[in-house]
Amino acid sequence: MEKVNELKWLKFPVLNDGFVCLVDVMGDDSAIVQSARVCYGEGTKKSSDDRTLLRYLFRHRHTTPFEMAELKLLVRVPMDCWRQWIRHRTATVNEYSTRYSIAIDSAYSLEPDQWRKQSETNRQGSCGNFDEVIGKELTDKESEFHNIARNLYENRIASGVAREQARKDLPLSTYTEAYWKINLHNLFRFLGLRMEASAQYEIRQYATIIGEKIVKPLFPYCWEAFLDFQLQSMQLSKLDQAIITKLAKTGQIPATENQFIEAQDPSWKSLERCRERDECLQKLQSLGIVNVTKI
Repeated sequence: MEKVNELKWLKFPVLNDGFVCLVDVMGDDSAIVQSARVCYGEGTKKSSDDRTLLRYLFRHRHTTPFEMAELKLLVRVPMDCWRQWIRHRTATVNEYSTRYSIAIDSAYSLEPDQWRKQSETNRQGSCGNFDEVIGKELTDKESEFHNIARNLYENRIASGVAREQARKDLPLSTYTEAYWKINLHNLFRFLGLRMEASAQYEIRQYATIIGEKIVKPLFPYCWEAFLDFQLQSMQLSKLDQAIITKLAKTGQIPATENQFIEAQDPSWKSLERCRERDECLQKLQSLGIVNVTKI
């Protein structure tokens, strides 16, 4: 309870003017354990402590006990980032309304060294940053656009235009605020996707703050299990396992990339570009089964 009181309404800053804060929480590690033990009876407590049981539940995907804990957050987030966030339809949401209230006078703006280039291999991702000269030009033009858009909006409001119409040309960089209530099971699904390295930088910052600053101190055993069995774990498909077996049987571990190609699944061989093959190679390289450089 002391930790909850310390965290409530404490605003953790994100990006240039966003934040995340805990409004309320129901449950903790012990509440999840208590829920799980209802199924088995009190006697199971002698054979498994709380941490061991929580890890077992997470490892074997027994999700119902994790639904017994809930968190309610207040977040301030840019609208374009919020569009990704709201795709997770397993939460209860109440968002700040610009039909009733004046739009928040703040927008997500980038420093010159923060502009990212479009990835050539991932259509929805970025790769690398622009140099300082180009970045400064982009930032200057962004600032100019934000000022124009805000002045247009405020002039419409001053002229008596309905708020529901006056807002229509505000940029997606405008911040919005929302209450977001979600159970722990669904929150871990959100964090597993949005803390992952390939997630967009902006939403990854929010997810990381929620996870490390709020979930971790409130649910330490659950957080540990989440890291071990979800976020920092690796899934090996049937095809991945078959390739490892082939390489092991021939004594080719660590193997070269050429040997990996020879051992690849037959369904991949005719494909010039195969994302599943690329992902498999990355997994095996991270495990030391395939050398990083081709020989």
